[in-house]
Amino acid sequence: MGRKTPLTSLKQISEINLTPLMDLTFILLITFIITFPLIEQGIPIQLPQAKAAPLASDQAQSITISQDGALFLDEVPVTMDELKAQMLALGAGAAETTIMVRADERVQYAEVVKVLRVLQGAGITRMALVTQEES
Repeated sequence: MGRKTPLTSLKQISEINLTPLMDLTFILLITFIITFPLIEQGIPIQLPQAKAAPLASDQAQSITISQDGALFLDEVPVTMDELKAQMLALGAGAAETTIMVRADERVQYAEVVKVLRVLQGAGITRMALVTQEES
Protein backbone atom coordinates (compact mmCIF):
# COMPACT_ATOMS: atom_id res chain seq x y z
CA MET A 1 0.00 0.00 0.00
CA GLY A 2 1.56 3.30 -1.06
CA ARG A 3 1.39 6.82 0.43
CA LYS A 4 -1.31 9.07 -0.90
CA THR A 5 0.56 12.34 -0.16
CA PRO A 6 4.16 12.81 -1.13
CA LEU A 7 6.57 14.26 1.46
CA THR A 8 8.03 16.77 -0.95
CA SER A 9 4.79 18.68 -1.49
CA LEU A 10 4.54 19.87 2.11
CA LYS A 11 5.56 23.53 2.46
CA GLN A 12 7.25 24.88 5.53
CA ILE A 13 5.50 27.93 7.00
CA SER A 14 8.18 30.47 7.72
CA GLU A 15 5.92 33.31 8.89
CA ILE A 16 4.71 33.88 12.44
CA ASN A 17 1.04 34.64 12.80
CA LEU A 18 0.89 37.84 14.92
CA THR A 19 -2.88 38.18 15.08
CA PRO A 20 -3.37 36.23 18.36
CA LEU A 21 -0.48 38.11 19.95
CA MET A 22 -1.97 41.47 18.95
CA ASP A 23 -5.40 40.42 20.24
CA LEU A 24 -3.91 39.48 23.60
CA THR A 25 -1.98 42.77 23.76
CA PHE A 26 -5.10 44.85 23.12
CA ILE A 27 -7.13 42.90 25.69
CA LEU A 28 -4.45 43.48 28.33
CA LEU A 29 -4.23 47.17 27.42
CA ILE A 30 -7.99 47.63 27.76
CA THR A 31 -7.97 45.74 31.07
CA PHE A 32 -5.28 48.00 32.51
CA ILE A 33 -7.01 51.15 31.24
CA ILE A 34 -10.24 50.15 32.97
CA THR A 35 -8.77 48.91 36.26
CA PHE A 36 -6.06 51.54 36.89
CA PRO A 37 -8.43 54.33 38.04
CA LEU A 38 -10.13 51.87 40.39
CA ILE A 39 -6.82 50.93 41.99
CA GLU A 40 -5.81 54.55 42.55
CA GLN A 41 -8.93 55.76 44.37
CA GLY A 42 -10.70 52.67 45.65
CA ILE A 43 -12.25 54.07 48.84
CA PRO A 44 -14.24 57.27 48.33
CA ILE A 45 -13.25 59.91 50.88
CA GLN A 46 -13.15 63.68 50.84
CA LEU A 47 -9.54 64.72 51.35
CA PRO A 48 -8.67 68.07 52.95
CA GLN A 49 -7.38 70.71 50.53
CA ALA A 50 -3.83 72.03 50.81
CA LYS A 51 -0.79 72.92 48.75
CA ALA A 52 1.86 70.22 48.70
CA ALA A 53 4.58 68.85 46.48
CA PRO A 54 3.75 65.65 44.61
CA LEU A 55 4.94 62.48 46.28
CA ALA A 56 7.22 60.25 44.22
CA SER A 57 7.78 56.82 45.69
CA ASP A 58 8.27 53.43 44.12
CA GLN A 59 7.26 51.45 47.18
CA ALA A 60 4.17 52.84 48.85
CA GLN A 61 1.24 51.55 50.85
CA SER A 62 -1.78 53.56 51.87
CA ILE A 63 -3.77 53.67 55.07
CA THR A 64 -7.23 55.16 54.63
CA ILE A 65 -9.51 56.41 57.40
CA SER A 66 -13.07 56.80 56.16
CA GLN A 67 -15.64 59.25 57.48
CA ASP A 68 -17.07 56.68 59.92
CA GLY A 69 -13.57 55.89 61.30
CA ALA A 70 -13.06 52.58 59.49
CA LEU A 71 -9.43 51.71 58.72
CA PHE A 72 -8.24 50.31 55.38
CA LEU A 73 -4.76 49.10 54.47
CA ASP A 74 -4.48 49.20 50.68
CA GLU A 75 -8.29 48.99 50.36
CA VAL A 76 -8.54 46.00 52.73
CA PRO A 77 -10.53 46.68 55.92
CA VAL A 78 -8.44 46.18 59.06
CA THR A 79 -8.82 46.75 62.78
CA MET A 80 -6.34 48.81 64.79
CA ASP A 81 -4.72 45.64 66.19
CA GLU A 82 -4.30 44.14 62.70
CA LEU A 83 -2.82 47.42 61.49
CA LYS A 84 -0.32 47.41 64.37
CA ALA A 85 0.76 43.83 63.58
CA GLN A 86 1.17 44.51 59.86
CA MET A 87 3.06 47.76 60.43
CA LEU A 88 5.42 46.05 62.90
CA ALA A 89 6.15 43.39 60.28
CA LEU A 90 6.63 46.05 57.61
CA GLY A 91 8.87 48.18 59.83
CA ALA A 92 11.10 45.22 60.55
CA GLY A 93 11.36 44.12 56.91
CA ALA A 94 11.06 46.97 54.40
CA ALA A 95 12.39 50.23 55.75
CA GLU A 96 12.17 52.00 52.37
CA THR A 97 8.38 51.69 52.09
CA THR A 98 6.46 54.96 52.27
CA ILE A 99 3.12 54.91 54.09
CA MET A 100 0.55 57.36 52.73
CA VAL A 101 -2.14 58.26 55.26
CA ARG A 102 -5.42 59.27 53.61
CA ALA A 103 -8.06 60.56 55.99
CA ASP A 104 -11.45 62.06 55.28
CA GLU A 105 -11.53 65.73 56.24
CA ARG A 106 -14.47 65.08 58.58
CA VAL A 107 -12.53 62.55 60.66
CA GLN A 108 -11.48 63.72 64.12
CA TYR A 109 -7.83 64.59 64.43
CA ALA A 110 -7.44 62.07 67.27
CA GLU A 111 -8.11 59.18 64.85
CA VAL A 112 -5.30 60.34 62.55
CA VAL A 113 -2.94 60.70 65.53
CA LYS A 114 -3.70 57.10 66.61
CA VAL A 115 -2.61 55.85 63.19
CA LEU A 116 0.53 58.02 63.28
CA ARG A 117 1.39 56.60 66.71
CA VAL A 118 1.09 53.07 65.32
CA LEU A 119 3.47 53.99 62.48
CA GLN A 120 5.94 55.59 64.87
CA GLY A 121 5.78 52.60 67.22
CA ALA A 122 6.50 50.26 64.30
CA GLY A 123 9.65 52.22 63.42
CA ILE A 124 8.33 53.51 60.10
CA THR A 125 9.96 56.85 59.33
CA ARG A 126 8.71 57.52 55.82
CA MET A 127 5.08 58.63 55.94
CA ALA A 128 3.00 61.25 54.16
CA LEU A 129 -0.40 62.83 54.77
CA VAL A 130 -2.30 62.86 51.48
CA THR A 131 -4.31 65.99 50.62
CA GLN A 132 -6.29 67.20 47.64
CA GLU A 133 -5.01 70.09 45.53
CA GLU A 134 -6.58 73.45 46.29
CA SER A 135 -8.96 74.57 43.60
